[in-house]
Amino acid sequence: MASTRDVLDLLDELAQLTVLKEQSPQSFKVRAYENAKQGIQADGRDITQLSATELTKIKGIGKSTAAKIREFMDTGQVEKLEQLREEFPPPVVEMSRIPGMGPKTLALIRAELDIQDLDGLKEALASKKLRDLKGLGAKAEEKMTKAIERLGLSGKDRRRPIGDAMPLAEKLVAELKSQDIVVDAQYCGSLRRMRETIGDVDITVASLDGPAVMALVRDQSAVHEVILSGDTKTSFLTRDGMQVDVRVVEPSQFGAAVLYFTGSKAHNIAMRQRALDRGLLLNEYGLLRKPDEDAEDQTPSEVVAAETEASIYAALEMAYVNPVMRENTGEVEASIADELPELVEVAHIRGDLHYHTDRSGDGRSTVEEMIAEAAGRGYEYLAITDHGEDLAINGSSAEEMLEHREHITEAAKAHPQMTVLWGCELNIGAGGGLDYEDEFRALFDYTVASVHSHYDQSVKEQTARLVAAIADPTVNSIGHLTGRYIGRRPGIEIDVDVVLEALFQFDKALEVNGALQRLDAASDVVRKAVDRGVKLVINTDSHHVSELGRIEYGVKTAQRGWAPRDLVVNTWPKKKFLDWIGH
Repeated sequence: MASTRDVLDLLDELAQLTVLKEQSPQSFKVRAYENAKQGIQADGRDITQLSATELTKIKGIGKSTAAKIREFMDTGQVEKLEQLREEFPPPVVEMSRIPGMGPKTLALIRAELDIQDLDGLKEALASKKLRDLKGLGAKAEEKMTKAIERLGLSGKDRRRPIGDAMPLAEKLVAELKSQDIVVDAQYCGSLRRMRETIGDVDITVASLDGPAVMALVRDQSAVHEVILSGDTKTSFLTRDGMQVDVRVVEPSQFGAAVLYFTGSKAHNIAMRQRALDRGLLLNEYGLLRKPDEDAEDQTPSEVVAAETEASIYAALEMAYVNPVMRENTGEVEASIADELPELVEVAHIRGDLHYHTDRSGDGRSTVEEMIAEAAGRGYEYLAITDHGEDLAINGSSAEEMLEHREHITEAAKAHPQMTVLWGCELNIGAGGGLDYEDEFRALFDYTVASVHSHYDQSVKEQTARLVAAIADPTVNSIGHLTGRYIGRRPGIEIDVDVVLEALFQFDKALEVNGALQRLDAASDVVRKAVDRGVKLVINTDSHHVSELGRIEYGVKTAQRGWAPRDLVVNTWPKKKFLDWIGH
């Protein structure tokens, strides 16, 4: 049976395909689907039992959208969506995600050159066929070719952005865990290690009834085509071609299986060698004791540890290694020596310092709603950082920001236990300039400065603009360092070492942005920042109350970069943090 989550996914796909159909992300129909999704998220109820009339009473849902939701709930599909899927199959949707490939350009190349997939596009670019089309040219071809290369779309084995894979995996795991016959379930592989791009989604399930679990898997709404079906493993493709592999093991073997299928391969090899050094064997079934060399029966039989990952690490005289660190980049040696860092955890976070309301043009929740949501998470402090005036459409003038400050001050009175800071997300201009006059910027309690434009500058220019912003005394932190969207827009190219040195010298914090499409700064940059002693701040960049859960992904990205708690400024007690920003 479909769930509210399924309905939200439906609305997402309708909006995405309607953008291509209408050739505009701002069309009335696209906004209708987006408004409906926001209304459902804000409503909070299980909408699956509501009638079409009841659905229209939810803010943002009109009659047409309500009818489609009911059609989906009653029949499992929507005729309009099926029509859009036929017109815009997955290979076409994949092309639409390439920077420079807007819906109008996509329609043009399909109509004029009959380009229907990425391979066709790459062939046309190589043959310089796009430059003669109206509105394009050699420069557009060059940008598109570079984007394809930088997004990792040039190879045969293309990987998916974590932002596509994670919601699917979480949904499948949650549905499996809700079944009585399932003892436990966990997504594994590179997704569990928080790699930015994913090959296949791997899910391991603990159950005593493998065939029944496999039947449940094949009945999932995400299944488009089953490509392998058995009693203990099922592989299927989603409609957009993502492969999901689900395995069932006995509960007593769950830890060993999850450890094995999480990887990485290099980490597993190091673990197996440590086991061999101790006369043990480690595989997906458990940590097993090897038989005596003189024994007739050479089959390993004694299970030393298998039910949990922690028990296996302990049996090998190792400290437990967080899954996101398992890349064989020093974590094995640190584990053996008991020198793993005290990693930052979600429970350590005391505040969110990159936070939007409907004062920003792209914000979708009110000041009151966003403050209440943060207070509900037990935060001690919060910085509301709506967009500065230089961001077209979404920014606010100085006068509007002063009015906003009064609004924030009044709304914060309902939550006296939490310090609410009036802040701003400043735009870093092409030469490093920032929004507003210097004197006005100095009025803000807290600022995060971010790149939102001029992505095509040279490495030298991009580095210089960031350093200029870091040096500005009104800036507290740098947000989403490269401005990337994983799998969709490459970030700016910078000299990371120079930027990190500037952050350290000027005592500014580097943001780890928890939005799955960003995860910026990336974990490899985080690790360099940790080595240099640069302060970090983990934020959600929330634009709606439903997005505060992003903090988990930000924390995991920081952990992947070996970030210790004490370097993350928003784990600090309120007084220490406020003293640091001079408030």
